[in-house]
Amino acid sequence: MRSTTALMAAGALAAVLAGCGGSSSGGEDNPIVAQNSNGPSSAASCPEVPTPSGTPQQYTSEPKLCVEPANYTATIVTNQGTIVATLDGAKAPHTVNSFKFLADHKYFDNSPCHRLTTQGIFVLQCGDPTGTGTGGPGYTIPDENLSGATYPAGTLAMANTGQPHTGGSQFFFCYADTPLPPQYTPFGHVTQGLDVLKKIAAKGEDDSNGAGDGKPKDPVVIKTFTVAKA
Repeated sequence: MRSTTALMAAGALAAVLAGCGGSSSGGEDNPIVAQNSNGPSSAASCPEVPTPSGTPQQYTSEPKLCVEPANYTATIVTNQGTIVATLDGAKAPHTVNSFKFLADHKYFDNSPCHRLTTQGIFVLQCGDPTGTGTGGPGYTIPDENLSGATYPAGTLAMANTGQPHTGGSQFFFCYADTPLPPQYTPFGHVTQGLDVLKKIAAKGEDDSNGAGDGKPKDPVVIKTFTVAKA
């Protein structure tokens, strides 16, 4: 199913802030695969998963949980500059595990950031290789780390369809403090490159989704996305 925008994946986010109704279905709304409940497996027991053809890559289930309950470092090289973030493998293990899995398979490489918001909420959304706001990896992951969640500048968090446990590959950076309900898994924080995000935001959006909400006027492309244990 398509979404109309897909920040969280679509007007869901805007609807929350504007207090108006709206649906929010998206390309990341497959039934949650409840697995890996017994904690992470050793790296040796994690099977090699072939990289599917096509864009976006489509997998049949959430990858086996292999990250440790530790910090990981994501390095996101874009055409606008490099962003580095610390990912919390202890508080958001399924999310960090999924991002490492996808990054290892080069899922995000050469993909656009398809949404920039500059009014009410202040986020740059990425993670959909199709650039449409409807793409996902074929599986969903559970919500994590929501208790008391806030979204200050530098937060890295999951997009979703507006329904619980519908995160896939789409995520967003908060380039300024952003008022959101605790419904979007925060799983990392920018340690380098907040100035890059602010520069992108300053160039504005094209208002294609409404005032203050659209694609970045100056296109943003993730060249490479890597995740490694800190």
